[in-house]
Amino acid sequence: MAPLVHGFDPPERFVSGTVGPPGSRTFFLQARSGARVVSVALEKQQVAALAERIDELLDEVMSSERNTAMIPAVAPLDLEDAAPLEQPIEEEFRAGTMTLSWDPDDERVVIEVFPFTEAAVVSPDQVDEDFEEPEPDEVLLVRLGAGAARAFVKRSAQVLEAGRPTCPFCALPIDPDGHLCVRANGFRRRDP
Repeated sequence: MAPLVHGFDPPERFVSGTVGPPGSRTFFLQARSGARVVSVALEKQQVAALAERIDELLDEVMSSERNTAMIPAVAPLDLEDAAPLEQPIEEEFRAGTMTLSWDPDDERVVIEVFPFTEAAVVSPDQVDEDFEEPEPDEVLLVRLGAGAARAFVKRSAQVLEAGRPTCPFCALPIDPDGHLCVRANGFRRRDP
């Protein structure tokens, strides 16, 4: 059976965002066209990796000799989006594998987000084995222009920075009620 494709080509809005207080935030990717909204939950590290890779992809395309696309070096001001996520947030699925590519014909970044499944988890001792990932039940497919992709990267950086502050001594996050810093206390527990 073919997977259900939540396609947006291009979306009116594609953003990352969070729900909850710093330290217990849930991260989402959200795409909207008209009244149709799709929200996909994911991990903070996935948001960071996706934004970083989109930025790298656009830089690679910009520097390519065959590039004819008009790709902005930074997010255009008219495409910046600081609004909160669309409400109500109804999670379609939790993100697992994500793919990213450049479509030179349409000059768009193509993002595919597949649901997380336990069957797709590979242990370190299975890395060399032939492995076929199971067919997903659904997929989020978003095709963005270069300016909108840069705007997604900028907003994602702001979302990631809005979390808990980082301790200047140990680089661990500081909770609202503080934290026990192993470096500021002058010692670190070691297993005997």
